[in-house]
Amino acid sequence: MEQETPDYETICAAVAGEKWALGKVLDCYGDEINRLAMVKKRQPDGTVKEEINEDLRQTLIIKLLEAIPQFPLNEE
Repeated sequence: MEQETPDYETICAAVAGEKWALGKVLDCYGDEINRLAMVKKRQPDGTVKEEINEDLRQTLIIKLLEAIPQFPLNEE
């Protein structure tokens, strides 16, 4: 279930480093992060199982958190 895109005020607060806003942004993109972190792993019986690679997932979260302060805002 995808979250609604954060509103402008939430994005501004996230860019400013507000923890509550960063949490909302991470919630919004959580499903996509999990999808991108999904890897196929061969099981001992030869079948292939998809699972989330937690190291990759954490790397994606860190990259998103690093990118948020760089987000261009249209200052009025």
